[in-house]
Amino acid sequence: MSGVLFRAACPDCRSRFELAAGALRLAIGGSRRTTFYSFTCPACDSAVRKPAGERIVELLTRGGVRTLRLAAGAPQPQTPVRN
Repeated sequence: MSGVLFRAACPDCRSRFELAAGALRLAIGGSRRTTFYSFTCPACDSAVRKPAGERIVELLTRGGVRTLRLAAGAPQPQTPVRN
């Protein structure tokens, strides 16, 4: 999907702008705390990270934003059961 633009705002400098899909990154984790999108503000060069709910994830994914699926955590070794 070329030509898709997303409206965004920077919490640091309060600028509002549009970003192409290539300027955004989406990380999907195992919880709301670990699911977010990020970008660099074109006005002040700050790294911005914002939470992404289900609707945001859907819109960004459809728009072609690169997605990283975060691991839920390393599996814990299990102790064998002895009878």
